[in-house]
Amino acid sequence: MSERIEPVGRPGNEPVKAPAQNEGAAAAGADDRPAAKVARYSQRLLNEGHERWEGHRCPICFLFIGLPVGEHAMMNVCCVKRVCKGCSLAACQRGLRGCEFCRTPRPTDDASKLAMILKRVSKGDAEAIYHLAGQYYYGRLGLTKDVPRAVETWTEAAELGSVEAHYSLGIEYYYGDGVQEDKPRGVRHWQEAAMEGHVQSRHNIGAVECNNGNYDLAVQHWMISAKMGYETSLNAIKEVFMKGQATKAQYAEALRGFGDAAEEMKSHQREEAKRLGV
Repeated sequence: MSERIEPVGRPGNEPVKAPAQNEGAAAAGADDRPAAKVARYSQRLLNEGHERWEGHRCPICFLFIGLPVGEHAMMNVCCVKRVCKGCSLAACQRGLRGCEFCRTPRPTDDASKLAMILKRVSKGDAEAIYHLAGQYYYGRLGLTKDVPRAVETWTEAAELGSVEAHYSLGIEYYYGDGVQEDKPRGVRHWQEAAMEGHVQSRHNIGAVECNNGNYDLAVQHWMISAKMGYETSLNAIKEVFMKGQATKAQYAEALRGFGDAAEEMKSHQREEAKRLGV
């Protein structure tokens, strides 16, 4: 089986490498928790997180943002809200030049952007802290690139409830990027995010299970993320179906669920933004 976790992006949508097929066993087989506890947690993992995380809903039109979110929405540093491109276009057409959500004038330089983020960080805003970590990771907004500090900041954000921070920490620990490699710990971060409805984390868990030969369990995870509108998971189910490791009924169910989710994310404004290349 050659299925691999789709290259995923941190803040800024830069791709990172995907785990090799033989990495699945290392991640899934090193859990030192008692078997009964692992079994209960695994059942909870499958039962929770079937609805997308609310942080990926546009605060203006209230529709879930298309996937991947970074391609369909922009983050406003003033309020740390992601606004879909359809609502951004509508605001522009109405002559609004500030933030579409909070109406704050847009910052014109990196120092002003960083000041806005830090203001919200000082108030303990988990998403602002998560966003600040991304600036440390890439060395943006005048900050020196500092991966260990980014990991430390993501950890703080995760402790305050940031789902995206759990996702990013999963990447860091799974690959040993800026921290000592710890695949089980990375997977557990993805699990925490998945149970809150984080789509890519759910997909990644499925890929780890698939790479470990647990095809039925992988399909169960991918079914959840496919039904939330993640095409990569739908394609993964199709691949294992073509190899005889999933049923036709499972693929058909995933296809219907994906179609329903994709339809629910559409709007006239978003289609217009897509047509105009916004």
